[in-house]
Parts: sequence; structure tokens; C-alpha cells
Amino acid sequence: MILIPDDIRARLLANGAAERETDHVPVVKLFNPCGAATWIITEMMADGDTLFGLADLGFGCPELGYVSLAEIESVTGPLGLGIERDLSFAPRFPLSVYAEAARRASHITEDERLLAQVAAALGASSRAGPEIPPQGG
Repeated sequence: MILIPDDIRARLLANGAAERETDHVPVVKLFNPCGAATWIITEMMADGDTLFGLADLGFGCPELGYVSLAEIESVTGPLGLGIERDLSFAPRFPLSVYAEAARRASHITEDERLLAQVAAALGASSRAGPEIPPQGG
């Protein structure tokens, strides 16, 4: 599986090139099918390798930061399985909401109730528009 197809790469690069700091809605979710590691990515830097987003390696302390796409692509787990893209990921909130919900849950979560509570507490609303990837993104 291609982790970052051209359409997603273009949106990540556009977010990374934004001239002002923006709390982007995530573009893609990557995960380890044989483990607990999960990444929710919002941006790619111009080098085409450095990604920004929320990382959860399964130790109970998800964090915002940068990660190398090449390193993620190089991961090989049991039976030769690598990292995969979540084709059903349909983000509705900016990254700050996912980050705070992950802090509260001690892992990246898509629990709608928790995300809505966090969004309300942060004053963030559900976003609809061009930043939300199409189904399968």
C-alpha cells in the first residue's frame, strides 16, 4: 500500500507550506496493524519526508511532533507487515482536539463523544470543507 498517495501528499504539502500557523484538520491516519502505533498527520514539510502530527507509539503518552515518512515506511512487523493507511479515517475536528482527547484517553481515539466534549471545551467546532479528506483518505 502506498502510504501517502499523490492527492494526500499535495494536501499535506499545502498545509506544511501555510504562511501562518494553522490548527489543521488531519489529512491521514497511519497505523501499525500488528501493534499499537498510530499517527494522525496534518502536514508535510517541503523536503517530502518530514511529517507533522499526533504520534502514539502505544506507551500511554501520545504527543505532537515531527516524524520521518521514510522511517515509518521502513517499519516491518511480524509476517512482513508494514505500516498502513486507515482508509476509513474521516476526521471532523482540528488536530488540537485529537491531541487533547488523546491526552485524556492516553491514546489516539476517535470516540465521538470524547472528541465533541474536547471540542466544546476548546471552543473548536466540527469543520466541514476542503481540509477534510474524501472517504478513503
